[in-house]
Amino acid sequence: MRQPKPLPPTVRRWAEQLIGPVVSVRDASHDWDRSRVWEVEGADGVHRYVKVSPSEKFFTRETRAYRYVVPTLGHSRAPQLIDSRAEDLALLLTAVHGAPAKELGLSAGDWRAVHQQAGALCARLHEAGELGRADRVEAEASLGAAADGAEKYLARAGDRLSGGEQRLVRDHAAQLRCVGPVPVGYIHGDNQPRNWMVSEGVLAIIDFERTRPAARVQDLVILAVTQWIDHPDRERAFLSSYGRALTDAERHALRCLTALDAVNCLAWGPDNNDEVVTARGRRTLDRLMKEIGS
Repeated sequence: MRQPKPLPPTVRRWAEQLIGPVVSVRDASHDWDRSRVWEVEGADGVHRYVKVSPSEKFFTRETRAYRYVVPTLGHSRAPQLIDSRAEDLALLLTAVHGAPAKELGLSAGDWRAVHQQAGALCARLHEAGELGRADRVEAEASLGAAADGAEKYLARAGDRLSGGEQRLVRDHAAQLRCVGPVPVGYIHGDNQPRNWMVSEGVLAIIDFERTRPAARVQDLVILAVTQWIDHPDRERAFLSSYGRALTDAERHALRCLTALDAVNCLAWGPDNNDEVVTARGRRTLDRLMKEIGS
């Protein structure tokens, strides 16, 4: 069992300057080493969250997202930023009610309802204001940047991929550079049910450290290879409230991105003892290899 991570004393003192004495602390981190999140209860009985970002890049992305992008989701549909402290890469956030969708044992109908709400919230996020010049440049270069990462992940994955699988990944990276224009905007960056909080049937989204300007279709990759591959009804529910069908270029990009996600999973998963991520990558590659061989 993972040992609970202690809330750093300097971060606790900073939080208490803002909300008063903290009477209880619960480690709420994900099961990976660099995740550091705590649920804190104040003397007023209110629960809030303290997060220490894993890097300056993630801290900058997340604080910016909470200030300028997340408010478009609406009240109670995401945490709110109370304050941030750059010296410790720390954020103090309000809590949203509920539990992660993946932990709730939802029925088929409930899953469709969750995906329908997720589609509507993602549309709001993706359309959160006009992109500034620098953000638009970053967004329009995002598919090329994803393709550029293929060789790094292939090197890290090594012989976990066969020669044929390596060629498949390189081919999809090359195709990704040629898909043509796709809609861009602000994406969540880790859009999946572990970050979807459900309370009495109402969905909220958390964890915005990967929020950035990018091709909007990049926010659908994890869903495509986990939720939608076996449950096309969930995809239909999501897109019905997302407000539009994916373009042909987006569909092509999505397929290419799933191949890159697979090699990323097979590079990261085994190195971090994450069997779920590893299995996700292996399953995707097996499926893509079978499709090109049929």
